[in-house]
Amino acid sequence: MSTVFKKIIDRQIPADIVYEDEQSMVFKDIHPQAPVHLIVIPKKEIPTLNDLTEADEGLIGHLFVVIARVAKQLGLTGGYRVVVNCGPEAGQEVMHLHFHLLGGRSFGWPPG
Repeated sequence: MSTVFKKIIDRQIPADIVYEDEQSMVFKDIHPQAPVHLIVIPKKEIPTLNDLTEADEGLIGHLFVVIARVAKQLGLTGGYRVVVNCGPEAGQEVMHLHFHLLGGRSFGWPPG
């Protein structure tokens, strides 16, 4: 069964896409928790961080370069937060590896 993110990749459901390349996609979160709240995903279907293999090292590095590029394009010069949840107990709702890029406000520590 396809996840909602796979359906976005396949254009079966709409999303407000802000960046896309051969390996990744970035789109606006439908339930934003900050003025800027984007979802960054690999197009390769990887359910969780625990499912990464050594073959995915280049892809993960690419995703972080994309995050930095998009943050710069959006003018998040004061900082931003990147969050990844791994598994249901951590709050992962969609079983497709994804990163939350949050910015446009101050964040406290510790999170959640």
